[in-house]
Parts: sequence; C-alpha cells; structure tokens
Amino acid sequence: MMLPFLLALAAASPQPRVREVVHRDNVTIEVIAEGSGPPIVLLPSLGRDSGEFDPVAVRLAASGFRVLRPQPRGYGRSSGPMQNVTLHDFARDVAAVIQYENAGPAILAGHAFGHFVAKMTAVDFPNLVRAVVLIGAAQKQPNPEVQKSVAIATDPSQPEDVRLKHLKLVFFAPGNDPKLWLTGFHANVRAAEIVARDATPQKEYWSGGTAPILDIQGSNDPYRPPSSADELVREFGAKRVSVVVIPHAAHAVIVERPGAVADAIVKYARGLPR
Repeated sequence: MMLPFLLALAAASPQPRVREVVHRDNVTIEVIAEGSGPPIVLLPSLGRDSGEFDPVAVRLAASGFRVLRPQPRGYGRSSGPMQNVTLHDFARDVAAVIQYENAGPAILAGHAFGHFVAKMTAVDFPNLVRAVVLIGAAQKQPNPEVQKSVAIATDPSQPEDVRLKHLKLVFFAPGNDPKLWLTGFHANVRAAEIVARDATPQKEYWSGGTAPILDIQGSNDPYRPPSSADELVREFGAKRVSVVVIPHAAHAVIVERPGAVADAIVKYARGLPR
C-alpha cells in the first residue's frame, strides 16, 4: 500500500536518493541523501537504522528539502568506536555530516533515541543547528516500567512473543501492527547507543542548547502521558517550543503515521525564520 505513495513522491523529488560516505578521524559515516533545499537531518531510534525514515524522507525531499540520513555506527558502511562512547561522540558524527554538506545550519529531527543525539548536537555545535525536532521523545522523568518495556521490546535476543507484548504496550497504538518492529533492531548498534546514553548526564543534552524545538508526540505514547504534553513549553517557553500531537500513534509514531510526521516537520520548517 505504501509503494505507489513512495513512487509518486520520488518522481517529484528534485534530486534522486544517493549514498555518500563522510570521514572524520577514525569514524566513517554512511549517509543516505536526497532532495535539494534547506537541510534536514533524520536520526533513528534505539538500535535501528535510518531506513525507517523512508516514507518521511521521500515526502520531505518532495517538499523542497535536502534530506540527510546518517547511518549509526556499526550499521552498513558506518564504523567507529562502539565502546566508551558518549552522546558527544555521536553529536560529532552528525556535525561532520552537516559540515560535509556545506549547506548552512540544519534542522535535526531525532526519533526516540535519536532525539538525544539531536539535542546533544545542538548543545555542542549551535552554529550548525537551525532547529531541533523531537519525535517520540520521552518526558524528563519517564516511568521506569515504560523504560523496562522499551528495553525488552528492542532486545532482539528476547523471545518474539515477549517482545511483541511490550511492543504493543509502548510502541504501537491499538489497532496498529506491532509486528513491524519484530525485526530491524541491530544488537551491536543498540548496545553502543545504550552505553552512550547512560554515560551522558541528562543535564548535558536536555536543553538542546538554545535552538527552537518542535516536539512531535504520539497521542498514545506511554512515554508522554497527557500530563507531560506541554512539559518543554513550561520549561523553555512557548516562543521556543511548539508541540504537535499526532492521534492514534504511540512511541513508534514515525512508522505508524509517517505522513503526519512529515507534514508536521514541513509546516514547522517553512515557518522558521530565515
């Protein structure tokens, strides 16, 4: 059902999809790039690769943006240290991609774990970041039981029936197919990202620097109960933070409602000051 939609949008994209390789020090980053215009960098969730953004990327490119998708270390042609890393290391990877593109500051859109990296990049490299888009980001003090469910659901070593139960609890709204995410988690990538996340104090990345923020939430995401929907607005102010709640979606909103996510990003990006 998704194929005609993707083909139609791909035909409208001004630049076809290509794969590039960016080098910095002892790190190699494979980047999926398409479209032309102001740059948007898409960062995937815990243990996953940026292929999950396919429908969103096509739609963004067709809307007049240059879409860059760095693959995480340990997947595809991306490589680099996978131990003793922090979010600062992953932020440097993203910065290298933006600098390689040489197209001015970029909008960073991170899904779930990817939002940590987006925020960290905005803190460490403010001149390279135009705005930060959070997609399925957790509240500041998430429910420990939800965190346990996420740990089980994303662990490919767990039995499928157990993982499916927890995918239903956190990642997918009722009626949406959780089997979509029984595959696609890369154990080595997941392990390195957990190390980086846990080694980086929240206070170092939480603010996202001073960049404007779009907070895209799924209405059914246990990580963002209604009481936390305007949490960032309360902390950083409505002038800096905008909130979009997408109905009938949970933590995996990027695959449940890709069109709605892409449309929210396009609307927000077009409204940013030049």
